[in-house]
Amino acid sequence: MKELDKYKTIKKLVETGGNKTRAAISIGCSKRHINRMIQGYMEHGKEFFLHGNHGRKPATKTPDEQRKLIIDLYNTKYTGANFTHYAQLLRQHENIHVSSETIRTLMLDNYTLSPKAKKGTKVRIRKKLEAKQKAATSKKEAKVISSAIVGIEQAHPRRPRCAHFGEVLQLDASVHPWFANFKSYLHIAVDDSSGGILGAYFDLQETLKAYYNVAFQIYTGYGLPFKFLADRRTVFEYKSKRYANIEEDTFTQFGYSCKQLGIQIETTSVPQAKGRVERLFGTLQSRLPIEMRLAGVTTIEQANIFINHYIKEFNSTFSSISNISSSVFETQPSEEKLNLILAVLSDRVVDSGHCIRFENKFFKLVDSHDAPVYFRKGTKVLVIKAFNGELFASTDDTVYSLSEVPSHESYSENFSFVLIPQVKRKIYIPAMSHPWKSSEFNNFAKAQKHYSDVSFEQAANAEYPIFNGT
Repeated sequence: MKELDKYKTIKKLVETGGNKTRAAISIGCSKRHINRMIQGYMEHGKEFFLHGNHGRKPATKTPDEQRKLIIDLYNTKYTGANFTHYAQLLRQHENIHVSSETIRTLMLDNYTLSPKAKKGTKVRIRKKLEAKQKAATSKKEAKVISSAIVGIEQAHPRRPRCAHFGEVLQLDASVHPWFANFKSYLHIAVDDSSGGILGAYFDLQETLKAYYNVAFQIYTGYGLPFKFLADRRTVFEYKSKRYANIEEDTFTQFGYSCKQLGIQIETTSVPQAKGRVERLFGTLQSRLPIEMRLAGVTTIEQANIFINHYIKEFNSTFSSISNISSSVFETQPSEEKLNLILAVLSDRVVDSGHCIRFENKFFKLVDSHDAPVYFRKGTKVLVIKAFNGELFASTDDTVYSLSEVPSHESYSENFSFVLIPQVKRKIYIPAMSHPWKSSEFNNFAKAQKHYSDVSFEQAANAEYPIFNGT
């Protein structure tokens, strides 16, 4: 357009004998350059104003055949890769050397967005597609453009909330500098129906202990939900390892506790499938650090005390728990039973001193009358660390209490002047019906390793009798 304007201005100037100064101001050049253009027009006419590269393809332009190949490969072989990664894949596997920016430009010309595309890019491309759809000359072309618009706007379609309070609880953890300028993990459980936070707990890592604390808050505060929906972490889903170890296998522990309570667990690797908890973390990350800073929270202990009060205020603003009438939470079990169900298990072996080592301490097995019980060296024992920290041991379907063996005696008959009375106390030991029998748990663990791909519904069938019952 600028070349055409120059041509018209110079042509008018030559034909009418106008003012060269006014023409120079109009074009934006010097008076000397006006003289050059007048001379060029007199010698070559309109062609003088064409740029020297007009109609010539740039030497750096990607050939049309290669451009088509890049688009075809992305739509068939490398679907879902972001454009930077796609450029690396083309160099490694296809011997095509193009920059990620070239790929981005090429894909945007074909209205293909990167999985990492930002909201502004999506809005801009959608506007272009809508304008192109209005100018479409055929119904077929308009339909193709309409499909592209839908693909941009609804990459993850909306999902309705569950009908009942307690039907599905979404579990997740978020790492963030929540307080004191260091990162910690906030574990929460969100009800899919009401959007309310039913349990929250801080820890330095994403741990089984933290999820047990969240579950304990749910069970004691509301009852037993129907289902947990979580991501595919080892806390919820078993991953076979080369050297499998039950102590490392947290799925069998959390999963087995849910089995004892009749709660289903569903896992997913797609964050959008549990978008309720993902979006909630976005809200908390913008609000909670400020609230904790104003409250003077600097430690994990203070944070866990603060969060229990904060979620009540949060739910009153952002959820509809108070308006819930259709609850499917079942009556919670006693705290004594929960204390045993929400336990952490570890395999140990009796040593030559008739003791076991746990958490860098030595323990002896004792019965309900505080009398030591001795086993052969090499006897396998399942250590049970209850939710409240009490320690038990299970072997041969019998439960014992654990008594720590100190490195030094705390009292000496010869040199201690204060007489410490020796009182025989009866120790509480769970009954044989408690849920952490070693044989039953080991059978469950073996079934998980053997049938790790079996769904919950399949596992409930009689084909796998280990799963029968609640």
